[in-house]
Formats: sequence, structure tokens, C-alpha cells
Amino acid sequence: MPPLDWAAGHGPVTGALSAATGAGATALLGAAASMPSGWPLAIGAAGALGHGVGHSLYRRLTGRTLVTRAASWLLAGGWTTWAVATGPLSWTAAGSLAALGVGIGAAASNAAAHEEAAEEERLSAEAKAATAALDSKRRGLAREWEERIKRVCAVDVTVFAVEFWATGSGYSLAAELPGGGATWDRIATRARALAADARLPLGCTVHVEEGDLQGRVVLDVATENVMGSTYPYPADYGPLSILTGIPWGLLPVADPVTVYLREACALILGPPGSGKSTFLDAVLAGFARCTDVVTWVIDLKKGAVGIPWVRPWLEAEGHRDPKPGTARPPAGTRPGIDWLASTPAEALLMLTAALAINDARQLHYQDLMDQQDTTLLPVSARIPQIEIVVDEGAELLSGYTRGNRTLKEVQKLVRTVMRTTRAMGIRLVLTAVDGNVSAIGDTATRKFSPVGVALTSGESSGNNLGKLFPHAKVDTSQLNQQGAGVIGAATADGFAPTAFKGWKTSPSMVRDVVLATNDRRPVLDEISAQAAGAAYARRWDANRTAWLRQGPADEDTPAEDTTTEPGTERPTLGLSYEQQEPAAPAAEPARRTEADMLAERLMREIDEQFGTTAEPDRTTEPKPPRPRADSLNLSCLRDESPADEDDHPGGPGDGPDWLPQALDAIASAGPAGMKPSAVADLVQRDRKTVRAALRAAADRGQLIYRNNGPHSVYVHPDHT
Repeated sequence: MPPLDWAAGHGPVTGALSAATGAGATALLGAAASMPSGWPLAIGAAGALGHGVGHSLYRRLTGRTLVTRAASWLLAGGWTTWAVATGPLSWTAAGSLAALGVGIGAAASNAAAHEEAAEEERLSAEAKAATAALDSKRRGLAREWEERIKRVCAVDVTVFAVEFWATGSGYSLAAELPGGGATWDRIATRARALAADARLPLGCTVHVEEGDLQGRVVLDVATENVMGSTYPYPADYGPLSILTGIPWGLLPVADPVTVYLREACALILGPPGSGKSTFLDAVLAGFARCTDVVTWVIDLKKGAVGIPWVRPWLEAEGHRDPKPGTARPPAGTRPGIDWLASTPAEALLMLTAALAINDARQLHYQDLMDQQDTTLLPVSARIPQIEIVVDEGAELLSGYTRGNRTLKEVQKLVRTVMRTTRAMGIRLVLTAVDGNVSAIGDTATRKFSPVGVALTSGESSGNNLGKLFPHAKVDTSQLNQQGAGVIGAATADGFAPTAFKGWKTSPSMVRDVVLATNDRRPVLDEISAQAAGAAYARRWDANRTAWLRQGPADEDTPAEDTTTEPGTERPTLGLSYEQQEPAAPAAEPARRTEADMLAERLMREIDEQFGTTAEPDRTTEPKPPRPRADSLNLSCLRDESPADEDDHPGGPGDGPDWLPQALDAIASAGPAGMKPSAVADLVQRDRKTVRAALRAAADRGQLIYRNNGPHSVYVHPDHT
């Protein structure tokens, strides 16, 4: 039996029962105490006036309810007066009291039903009035935008639906295009002009996309600048899944934008100051909340992006002290990421383990995939997906290895992981400053990254939007706040490029996420862990994480390993911008390294341009001229041994400094390619120099030369 709710009001039955029993009890007590018989009637009259009339009017109840309440009070008071005067202990008194109670109950039930019907009718009338007012506003907006589109775009559309956003920050319009071949992108090209004509606030845009049918168009009109505000990462750190999507920020409608990364890699572009590091913390927070994802991080800048995610574990283990006022994390706290690599050697171990896991999963989970009738590994908390986040990963792919074979091998393995591990649940998230070929190595990085993010704040040159989404029509001039940009996904469950705003994160937020998700973050499945071997099992050993355990005051923090393997470093001939100065002392290794790098670059450009040159004679005594055959041949310094032909792979790092710009322009030209003369005009160099550099690039495999006589062109390999 449910407990009684003594605070609940009376219904028709309990109200009638209460009135009858109250009247009977008052009559018994009044008769026993010789109470004046007129008092109950006076009390009933007061109740009829106060509760029956006054309260009903205050609540705006119907007249039937008012009469029922007043009559109930008067009848109860009248019966009590009669019973006190004649005696309540008689069958006549008892019978009349029972009849009174039944009558009051019946009248109250009828009044309650009538009141409910009247309330529904009143609400319906109010809703109809509100709908009529809203419909009037919708009709006004529809007419306004029909006229605006006709005036600005010269397209006579018919707006058939107007929907206001739940957040109140804008509305959407759906329109039918006229016949005659008009398409939605004709309106999309004039989106900025439409926003100006509508006098929208700064930061508010008009987003245009195709409707549910060809011949229809949808316009999303923002009336509040969501992009200009700052939004902290949501404090709800509830569980997520890689299969159901991960929120990465807010759309202009203030709804979360969700990305699906089960089969997709992601490429994040953002110049310095665009909020890329903060956005990357939001990405890692989403992975940490997933119950079916383990996260590995590669950051060759001392592991900076991953350190906040392992700091709570270091504090719990006693290797670091928490900041003042912060409690030490409890015992059993795990690192917020499953593996952190800060050096090329550690990154090589990680990527090698990823490929070994891919092979092991292919072999051992065939029965599971057959049972579920799929060619994709069924990712779950038991068999989690591995997300490898590589900060400045695209730059890593394009960077010059300086003879470091470990770094060169890391570059190869990153590309291999991108190409071969999709089915077995291993994907990458890469970041870069911009989308030029000179920054991301080649266009394959973009091809294997269907999910793209272009952070547009701080762009001083170039256009990341155009690199990631060549056909997108988004006004990025309005997206100049940190964390604002354009996001899109070219996957089956993706979405067209659209403006968005990333959440603001902080080290304290990272700490909260690590602690909140500590008990539900998955561990790597046994088959994968065995395949990864000791490199994975000992990833948190003291000898491999000593750099993490040392505080900022430690003087012996190991520097990044940039040593060149024996036999791979090219001689520099002692060339330096400090001409005729002695070699730098041992106390200035960084300065000497920079000088050698400049000298190496100078020597490479000389070799590519001239092939040979004579060493200048610095002696003061006159010497007889030496024959040309005895001159110094710098081309002999080129590393042409077959065993090391990959030490300097063809990439933007080879050739003059303007070559990456030329390669990017040729790639953008598509299958038509570009003539050497057009490239010379672009880079503002003489044609002879440009032809030599392009011919060398073709020899390295960076370009394809199509010999068509006077119409010969160079074409990027991606378009052949």
C-alpha cells in the first residue's frame, strides 16, 4: 500500500467524506456541550463566502464550481444547526447526513469534470492564439525572405516552412526553387550578401544547403552571435561511445556538433593563436569519456599536449605534488591517456605496436566478425578502439628528418597506420598549422582524413577552409574568435562543412575529466596487449617516464633526441654565417647546430642550381689560377648511395624555398597541370631556374612531366 500523502488536496470523494464526518462530529460535540444551534450555520455561511465564492473567483474557476462549493458549506452548516437543535443520535439525522455526503460528492465530481473540460478548452484557445501569432510571424518572415532572395540572388523562391531554433538564437527557412534549372548553390554563393541585406549582427551568418529534395533549399539564419561567446566544456562528463558520436563543439544553433570516428581519421588545421591546443584538449576529453576507446598521444614537443592528462596519475603515485589547495588524487588513479610518446624513438615503438595489434586482431577476431556478419571489428568496452592523437602530426609527415632514420621511420609508419588499420579499429587525429602541401607532406593526408576542422582565428595568410573543403561556402571573415572555425565530415553519416565554436578547456577541467572517467575508461584487450609486447607493457616504467617524474626545477631533464646516426650526416665544410670565425665552443651547441643547418641548406641549393663550384681562395698570397678540373666539386657531397636513397625522401624540404608553393599550386591545378612559365610567374623567378627545380622535383617523384611540345606541363602525382 502506498504511503498517504497528507499534503495532497481533497478530491470529490474525500472532500464529501470530510464534509459529512466533520458535520457529524460538530453536531455530536455541540449537542453534548450545549452549543448554541445558530453557530454552525454562521460558520457554514462564512465558509461559503470565503472558500466557495472568494477562492473560486481568485482561481478563476467556473461558475458551477463556485456554486457547488458555496452550497456544500451552507448545507453542511444547516444540517449541523438542525442536528444540534433536535439531537444528532437518531436515524433521521444519520440518514440525512449520509444523503448530504452523497449529494456533495456527486456535485463535486460533476463540477470537477466540468472544470477540467473548461481548463482544456481554455488552454486550447491560448495555444491557438499563440500559434496564430507565431504563424503570423512565420508568414511575415517568409514574405520578407522571398523578397530578399529575389532582390539579392535574382531567384524567385517560395518559402514553405519557417522553424525557430529551440535556443532562440535564430531560425531556419525551407524554400522551393523555381523551374528553369535554378540550383541551391546559386543562393549559397550570395550568402554573405543575404546576411548584409538582412542587417544581421556581426558574427551572425546565413548558412545555405540543399534541402531534402533536389529543387529545395534550406537557409539557417543566426540572429545571435554564438561564435563570439565563450563556452566552457560541459561539466557533465557522462559516458560516450565511438559508435554513437563524440561532441566537439557547438553549432550556430547552440546544439552540439557530433563527429563519428569509428572509421575516419581527422585532420585539424589551425594557425598559432586559433585555439588549437584548447580544442585538442576537448578532443581528448571526448575520447576519455568513451567506454570503448583507448587513447595514445604522440607529441614530439616534450609531450606537452599529453602531460596534463597524466599529471593526476603522477600525483597519485607521489611523483609530483598537487598545486596548493588541490587534494592529491586517490590511490588507483590511472593516466588519462593510455600511452604518451615525446620522442621519435617512443613514437616508433607506439606505431610499431599499433601495426602489430592490427595484424593480431585480423587473425584472432575473424570468428567474432563472422558471427556478427561484418568486415569491421565490433568495437566495444572489451575490444576498444585505439585513437592515436598526433599533435603537429601533419608537420611531422612533411618535416625534413636531417638524417635521423628513426624520425624517417615514424613518418612511414604514420602513413601506413592511416592506410591499413581502419577495419581493426585504429584511427588517427592529426593537427597542422595549415593545409598546404608544404605543411602536410602530401595530399594523401587530406584524402585519408574525411573529418576536417579548420580553425580560422588568427589566419594571416592562406585559407585553411579552401584546403579542407574546396567547395564550401562559409563566410570565415565572421569567424575570428578563438576556437571558432569550420567543421565537416565527408563520411556516410557526416555533414556538410558548417561554422562551429569549440569549447574552452583548462588544466583543471582536464584533471576533473581524468578523475571522473577513471573507473570506466577501458583497458586494451588481451590479444592486442600481447601483440604489442613489452614495448606496451612497460610503457609506464620508471626508465621510460623519468622525464615525466622530474619537476620543473630539475636540471638534468633530458633534451629531445636529435642526434644523427653515424654515416648519415652530410658534411658542412665548416660553412657558417660567422665567416672566418673559429668553431663555436662546446658551451654553444645550439648556436653551432643552427649554423650548420643554414650551411647545409646553402650547400644543397648550390648543388641543385650549379652542380659544381670552386672553393674561394682566402689566402693573402697571390696564387696562379688553377685549371677548372681541379676545382671543388660540391656535387660529390650528395648522398647517392643505393642503401640510403630514402635518407632524404622527396618532399617539400628538398629544393628552393619557393618550391612548396609551386607544388601546392600544381596540385590545386588538377589534371590540367601547370606550365613552367606559369609557375615562374607565380613564384616570381626566372624561367631557367624554375625549369631546373621542377625537373629535379620530377626526378624525385614529386611531379609528373607531360611532354606535349609547347604545351608541356607538370602534373601532381595525385592527378595522374
